[in-house]
Amino acid sequence: MEVFEAILRRRSVRSYLPDPVPQEKLRRILEAGRLSPSAMNKQPWHFIVVTDPEKRKELAHGKFGYMLKEAPLVIVGCGDREASPKWYKVDTAIALQTMVIAATGEELGTCWVGSFDEAMVKETLKIPDRFEVVAMLAVGYPKEGFSLTGTITSVLRKKKDFGEIVSYNCYGESPRI
Repeated sequence: MEVFEAILRRRSVRSYLPDPVPQEKLRRILEAGRLSPSAMNKQPWHFIVVTDPEKRKELAHGKFGYMLKEAPLVIVGCGDREASPKWYKVDTAIALQTMVIAATGEELGTCWVGSFDEAMVKETLKIPDRFEVVAMLAVGYPKEGFSLTGTITSVLRKKKDFGEIVSYNCYGESPRI
């Protein structure tokens, strides 16, 4: 799949088949994160791959994290505050987004989850103090079929036009695209 096609096809998947993610696909997704850019090449991230059903169930306690227990794997993106005090969150988010696109290219669905109790996540996964949990990714094969939530969301939340999000040279100058 071409990169732009993966960007176009990417959507937040909230319902997954129980099928495990093949190791070669997971390896490519993690490699995409590893190769991501970071400020001064500090690479202030650590990714925890969670496949244990009980641990995934624990991680799913956040208000909008219910899909974490159904997805066959969860990637927890942690940023190292000591390695890059100013940029660890941004750098870790860049790496996670790169993994989202890579997963889409592998025909997998993902959902970015930012709703969680960080203390509980850190305790459950034994994450050292110097790391902050930036976000979690549910990863797996999407369930086929009608999703009322997904349909309503796509109808109500259309993407903005270029003129609303792009300016040239100064804020408010019309885009030439």
